[in-house]
Amino acid sequence: MRISKTIIAALTASGIALSASAALAEGDPTQGEKDFKKKCDACHSLKEGKNKIGPSLFNIVGRQTGTAPGYKFSPDYVEAGQKGLKWDPEQLVAYLENPSKFLAANLKKARVKSRMRNKFKKIELRENIVAYLQFLQKK
Repeated sequence: MRISKTIIAALTASGIALSASAALAEGDPTQGEKDFKKKCDACHSLKEGKNKIGPSLFNIVGRQTGTAPGYKFSPDYVEAGQKGLKWDPEQLVAYLENPSKFLAANLKKARVKSRMRNKFKKIELRENIVAYLQFLQKK
């Protein structure tokens, strides 16, 4: 039985896409819970509608940027959301590395206003936190 080149190409592309998303899902949600409590919990709640210094991260994965209910975002976050930025796992991992730089790049601005001052250089830490946030949404 012969398999067409188109099918092989499609399967290969799917495998590459799955590999890329699997890399983001490789974070450890158990470790992510510990990391979240240590690095994020002081400023962010995981309860719906309960904002702290930062917005609630309840159901953040897939949410439009700048739209957590009851939280007053800087205009830059709102603008990013209006331009279509959503918090998918890849975006969250990138954002956590350097929030202001991430937002500025997405808005093509030299400077943006952000209350998020933390920068998490270690990819493993960022992936673990995002894996934990994803895990909570599956519950």
